[in-house]
Amino acid sequence: MMRTPGGTRIDDGDRSKVTKHCVFTTEETHSAVRSYAQVFNKLIRRYKYLEKAFEDEIKKLLLFLKAFTESEQTKLAMLTGILLATGTLPPAILTSLFSDNIVKEGISASFAVKMFKAWMAEKDASAVTSALRKANLDKKLLELFPANKQNVEHFTKYFNEAGLKELSDFLRVQQSLGTRKELQKELQERLSQECPIREMVVYLKEEMKRNELQEAAVIGLLWTCLMNAVEWNKKEELVTEQALKHLKYYSPLLAVFSTQGQSELVLLQKVQEYCYENIHFMKAFSKIIVLFYKADVLSEEAILKWYKDTHAAKGKSVFLEQMKKFVEWLQNAEEESESEGEED
Repeated sequence: MMRTPGGTRIDDGDRSKVTKHCVFTTEETHSAVRSYAQVFNKLIRRYKYLEKAFEDEIKKLLLFLKAFTESEQTKLAMLTGILLATGTLPPAILTSLFSDNIVKEGISASFAVKMFKAWMAEKDASAVTSALRKANLDKKLLELFPANKQNVEHFTKYFNEAGLKELSDFLRVQQSLGTRKELQKELQERLSQECPIREMVVYLKEEMKRNELQEAAVIGLLWTCLMNAVEWNKKEELVTEQALKHLKYYSPLLAVFSTQGQSELVLLQKVQEYCYENIHFMKAFSKIIVLFYKADVLSEEAILKWYKDTHAAKGKSVFLEQMKKFVEWLQNAEEESESEGEED
């Protein structure tokens, strides 16, 4: 036997009455609803056998949100968010919100923003997004909206206006990661089929435009796919020659997507990390960079910047030493060019 925040005595069988007659009639404030959430927490901690029945009941309530007034929906959303934050309810119950009958009415999205606000009032945004990820709900958030509104732009606008920018940013990142995985898979397939470079350029540019991808993201994907496309020789003296031949062939493809300073630096760091993590490539690093310089994939400015302050920590002493003479040559050529310009 327990008491509600208002002093009413309840037993185990009255949990639905607490929801219907107490939660729905309390004030529409976080603190008021939180008091009732604490009652449920205590009940379920004391009587573990209620846990599954309680989850099932909340799922049913979410499926029939249309039967409640807007105020009742708001209070239930707040209660659900608080109970998710305390771990009394698992994130999996939110699958009920993807039911067509409440999605089409706009009820799911409205309920979700109120629920997330309550959840984030108890926990920080990273805890919320982590829970969504573990429950495999991170990729389903767009389904809170009707089919004609299931896009990142609408989601971002709706959630930003509700004061949930952290979640709209999270969705953008998740969508971008999903897009990159699909793009990488498609690129690997095209490389295995030896698709002409011209066709790959057209395909990638269309994907960049359609998915609003930045060039720096694409160049990183390209490098990864190119290095995964080959079965490399295990002998260090042979793998360098093999790599240079392979990369020379695809340098026109890389050059199309390394037109910005940031893209070039991303590529330089990707090459550095790859050569460090694959021991047979340790001595190939400088040769790859010189090849990319001669093929107009990397500019003098990018290489000098990488050498000076944007190199990664992995194997930096080895790679900086490899690049020392070439960098000195670049610097001398730059100084000579400047002195000639002054004379002119």
